[in-house]
Amino acid sequence: MAETEPMLFGDTLALARRSWLRALRDSLATQGYGEYRRSDGLALRFFSWGPHSLGAFSDLTGTSRQASRKVVTGLIDRGYATLVTDPDDARRRHVHLTAKGDAYAKAIVRSLKLLNRDIESKVAKDDLQVAIEVLRFVRDNIGR
Repeated sequence: MAETEPMLFGDTLALARRSWLRALRDSLATQGYGEYRRSDGLALRFFSWGPHSLGAFSDLTGTSRQASRKVVTGLIDRGYATLVTDPDDARRRHVHLTAKGDAYAKAIVRSLKLLNRDIESKVAKDDLQVAIEVLRFVRDNIGR
């Protein structure tokens, strides 16, 4: 890319996401969670709202059940979650956070709030609202 060529939206978005995730990872590391994975933030927050099936997680993320299972298996292997059989339907299993997983989810929320406060202190409220609207548009309309 030539120096005079403006950066495209997608390039800026990708670089911003990388910076955001790096800042989140660094914040979590200072709280004792040095093994952050990109999928941890959404997964732990989702399952902290209550037990959910793998299918519900797949629906939320728009990924395959196989991809969702991989994320959940990573949480289980690290001691953050367990699978519990549904008492009404033995074919269904729900993801439950362990106490360790619940603490990690709370650390993620704390870190996200700090990152958001930092942005809110440096970006005009109206500009931030426009940025959020653009990101929502991309989320809901691009690549569907």
